[in-house]
Formats: sequence, structure tokens, C-alpha cells
Amino acid sequence: MAKVALVGATGAVGREMRRLLDTRDFPLDGEPVFLASERSAGTTLPWKDGEVEVRAISPEAFDGVDIALFSAGGARSREWGPIAAERGAVVVDNSSAFRMDEQVPLVVSEVNPDAARQRPKGIIANPNCTTMVLMVAAKPLHEAFALTDMVATSYQAAGGAGQSGIAELLAQTTELAENPELLRTDGAAAEAGVAAETFSKAIAFNVLAHCGSFTDARYTDEEWKLVNESRKILDLPALRVSPTCVRVPVVVGHAINARMSFADPVSREAALDALQQAPGLVIEDGVDAEGETLAYPTPLGSAGRDEVLVGRIREDLFDPHSLNLWVVGDNLLKGAALNAVQIAELVLDE
Repeated sequence: MAKVALVGATGAVGREMRRLLDTRDFPLDGEPVFLASERSAGTTLPWKDGEVEVRAISPEAFDGVDIALFSAGGARSREWGPIAAERGAVVVDNSSAFRMDEQVPLVVSEVNPDAARQRPKGIIANPNCTTMVLMVAAKPLHEAFALTDMVATSYQAAGGAGQSGIAELLAQTTELAENPELLRTDGAAAEAGVAAETFSKAIAFNVLAHCGSFTDARYTDEEWKLVNESRKILDLPALRVSPTCVRVPVVVGHAINARMSFADPVSREAALDALQQAPGLVIEDGVDAEGETLAYPTPLGSAGRDEVLVGRIREDLFDPHSLNLWVVGDNLLKGAALNAVQIAELVLDE
């Protein structure tokens, strides 16, 4: 049994964490502690057959807490994560605040669960949602063929930017759908005619050539996360990653097209065998019962599913050491809330 606090309980990922703590029958010691900003303090959130009052975050709020799940942004995590740990809680943080800290393990529950045991700061980091989804498929292939290089292009849902991203996509979609002729004849006017606040340009009926903010070498912070976090999770500091992160008009569900190269030669059949043994992974690759339609996973089809889905598994046309595949997963579930709760379950198993 564990006393659990949830920081950021009112947010999109926090809502999923609340649901998972209930539906996975997490062995809670009493009611969870729901923490949020001062403006949310005093409100209530549903819990089982009743409600739990939201409290403002404070040092005393962590007294007696065994596990603190954080999903309230990097600034909040950097301020309050160490305080929660000092008060005796194991912190599972969903932000980018501690991911590259050498004293903080970066854990995907199916990929490197043993890393969660080594936490000198009392903090465990949850990876970026795109990296996490991809790692579930990359790990079994690495174990079988020794991964050396990866070209990864992500197609990330609007929901990856939080509830504001979902709201912006839905509002723009409704507005632009009322004038389909403009979409066909003057796309620039359609793009400029809607309010873009969460994203740099209109996301509805559009594809944006970047996610996140541009940083070093004209790559975005989302792209650097794919590079650095993949290396840390797989314990491959020399892994060569070429990333491109794209924003697409999907509510929930990230997709990644990956070309993986290995030290050993790889075949489709051998890759399928390795992937079939992987926990938390479902293969959707083939034809339907009539032998006609190619089966493959989609971001929309992944929404609401715990598993990571993989398809379009095929040998590279020219390199016998390379493989191409398509990986999708729910960025709010496995990409965030589910993995955090699974990490908490790993801590309890200790």
C-alpha cells in the first residue's frame, strides 16, 4: 500500500493518471492527494464514488506521501520535486526537468525497469512521449541486432501540447470546415484567418514542419529529446539519431516512422520474431481476412489503448543491416500517464 500524491491533478495527463490509479487497482493507502495551483485549490475532483478536494501545493502536502506523481510542467517540477523527495516521497516526474540529470533514471517500464531502482535523488523521470513510444519497439530490436543508427520522423498529435492544443485544433477545424472552398482555392488565407496561439500556424487541415522550439543546429527541443533520451534509455551514448518532429491535426496519438540500422544483418522475419516477444507491444502488420487490405496501426486507432502498436515492418531496399517500421501510441497514456503509474508500480514491487 502506498500514499500517493498527484501534482497537476487537474490537467490532461493528470486526469489520465487519476483514472489509471482507479482502473488498475493501484494499492492506495487511503484517498490520493490531489495537488494543483492556488487557483484550483478548494475545487473537487471525482474519485471513485465521491470527490476529493484539490489542495494547493506546499511542503506539508507531501508529509506521509510515499509516491508523488508530477505532471505540472518543468518549472513546477524543478521547484517542488526535490522538496517532495526530501519529505520522503519517491518522485515520478513527467516533465523534462530531470530527464538528462545523471543522477535521475529515465525509465520506460517495459524497456529499462531496473534503472528505476537507482535513484540517489529520490526522483525518477518519465521520458518524452514520442521517445517513449518509439523505445518500446526499439529495445527488442536492439537486443536482437544491436542498434547503431536511427532516422526517426515523428507525426505528433495536437494533444501533445496539452489541453490547449486539443482545444485549438477543434476550434480551428470547426471554423475552417464552414468554408471548404477557401481550403481548396486560397489555403494561405485559410491558414492566416484562424487564431494560432498554441501552435505557430493553423493546425487544422494542416501539417506543421516542427514541434517545440528551435534550439541548437536548427533542430527543435523535441528533436533533441529524441536524440538524447533514446541514448540514455537504451544506454547507447554513441547512438546516431537523425530526428524530425512534425505536428499533425490529430487529437491524441503520436506516430513515428523509423529507419533503424544495426550492427548485425536484419530480416523482416527475424524482426517480427523479436517484436512478438516484446511486452507492451502489439503488431498490426499484414492483410485482412480476405487477403486484400494491408493492416497497419494509426494514431487515431491508438487513442485509448495502453499498448504501443507497430506495423509497416519491412527490410530496407538497399541496406541488409537496416529496417523500416511505423510505430504509434497514445501520447497521453503510454506516452505519459500510464508509464508514470507503471513506474510507481515498479517502486511498490521493490
